[in-house]
Amino acid sequence: MKAVATVTMNRVNSADGEYARISQGGSIRNIIFQEGQYDCARESIRNQYNAQNIYNMNPTDIHYYIADWALSGNRSNEIGNCLWYLNPFRPTCSSTFPINGSGTFHTRLGKHCFYRPTNKYSQT
Repeated sequence: MKAVATVTMNRVNSADGEYARISQGGSIRNIIFQEGQYDCARESIRNQYNAQNIYNMNPTDIHYYIADWALSGNRSNEIGNCLWYLNPFRPTCSSTFPINGSGTFHTRLGKHCFYRPTNKYSQT
């Protein structure tokens, strides 16, 4: 959870590129609700109702702890400045992500691959 919170806050605080435009100066809401980014913010996925959306969740103490941790400026050192993560549903991670090549593989944590921005990202 800290890794995902780190990516989210990296996007919120991005100084250039796509996420700087989307966050419009630091809006977490804009980042979370960006189309197609966070499945939990989507009421449907592939035209199917998403029962695991944020409107159906009951946050627990750990969720509030992680949110407070991230909002207080904390970041996971393992994740660094990564802007993307995904579960590839296979044992290896692609060397680049997204498809436009603006991110390069940084680390794998559990089932998720994390990608840091390349110089190409600032032109997105």
